[in-house]
Amino acid sequence: MEPIQWLCEQHPFLTYQCFSIPFAFLFYVLAKQGCLSLTYRYLFLASGGCILAIVTMGVYSLLLLISTVIFVLLVCSLSPERVHPWVFGLQMGWQTFWHLLIQYREYYLNEPTDSRLLLSMSSLMLLTQRVTSVSMDLQDGGRVTLMTQCRAFLPLISYALNFTALLGGPLSSFDQFVYFVEQITISPPPQPLSVISYKGFQVLSLEWARNHLTRLLRDNASSLSVSNNILTDVLWIWGLAVVLRIRYYSHWKISECLNNAAGLGFRGMVREDSPNWSGLSDGDLWTTEMSCQVSEFARRWNGTTATWLRRLVFQRCKTAPLVMTFGFSIWWHGIHLGQFVGFLLWAAAVRADYQIHKYLKPKLTSTRRRLVRTCLCWLNTQMVMACVVIAIELRSTSSLKILGLTYTGVFPLLNVLFIFILRVLCKTLT
Repeated sequence: MEPIQWLCEQHPFLTYQCFSIPFAFLFYVLAKQGCLSLTYRYLFLASGGCILAIVTMGVYSLLLLISTVIFVLLVCSLSPERVHPWVFGLQMGWQTFWHLLIQYREYYLNEPTDSRLLLSMSSLMLLTQRVTSVSMDLQDGGRVTLMTQCRAFLPLISYALNFTALLGGPLSSFDQFVYFVEQITISPPPQPLSVISYKGFQVLSLEWARNHLTRLLRDNASSLSVSNNILTDVLWIWGLAVVLRIRYYSHWKISECLNNAAGLGFRGMVREDSPNWSGLSDGDLWTTEMSCQVSEFARRWNGTTATWLRRLVFQRCKTAPLVMTFGFSIWWHGIHLGQFVGFLLWAAAVRADYQIHKYLKPKLTSTRRRLVRTCLCWLNTQMVMACVVIAIELRSTSSLKILGLTYTGVFPLLNVLFIFILRVLCKTLT
């Protein structure tokens, strides 16, 4: 039992997701063989989510259960055009209350936060995505098929508490979820064991790399405060940001494994013997990290969440949609000081990115110049995102002090400065 206890303490999220994979595969096998009726398929997914929540969160699982009950009551009792304001307001109010309570305990009472409460808050944030996704579907179209499914409350409960998405996402629409549950017996996806093994190996590789890089950073942390070498300090900060981002890639990949084990995420056959299981994904390390623009990185990072934010805020705001989107991200993540600074810097960097590339692109005609621009833009993206990730993840003023002492915080500020320089140049030229 000692290795299992060590895994639960050191890697609780990965442990819970890994233990859920056999149950997801069991669902796939039973549903494919026709052993589960439609009602029992919904019950399997919903009851699995309830059990997983209770086992991993204890009493704090009530945060999710209360939200789900309120969500179902609102959808079943209100007209389609009135559902979204009520669901959005009550869900974000409930989530914000608990975020502020955590901050009160941490900063005012100086009490450590229960890890089960933190896990329940992470799941509550994901639940917010799912319930507002349904409410937006109803508000945008009030489709007859969707309303018919929604009035039958079991699909709604199953979608909200589905154990394959409870702890780690990724976000799928209600329509996609219902279609999957209904069709898995009729036209089941191919057996997912090979893709589970492949993605499981990727998770192990990512964790191995993260552990070794963490050890390297820890061994060199003592020289950070006494070093006069700015380049060494900047590289250390960049390495810390890479460690934090790898943890996300690892979590997203194991969540893909869990969904794939149940049959979710299948997008058809690339070739006769090559199934495509990329239908549900929050991001790929290579694709995201090779982004040469901050705006490109923002679209690829946590992909389903980025799409949800675009639909929920960006496309609905007439004034300053970019600022409003990143501002809502601050609210959704918990309104910590580090998150406030990190997301505002990210918004400013994205804005600067649009302006800089719009100005430079027509002027870079030769291949050599374009190559130099690509390399410099990649370095800029990496350093800006290093500042953003550290500020958001460490959350407190300590993260801002680290960025200031190592001069890494200069990079996003330079991006902001470029906005004003370009505006002056444009006015001078006109």
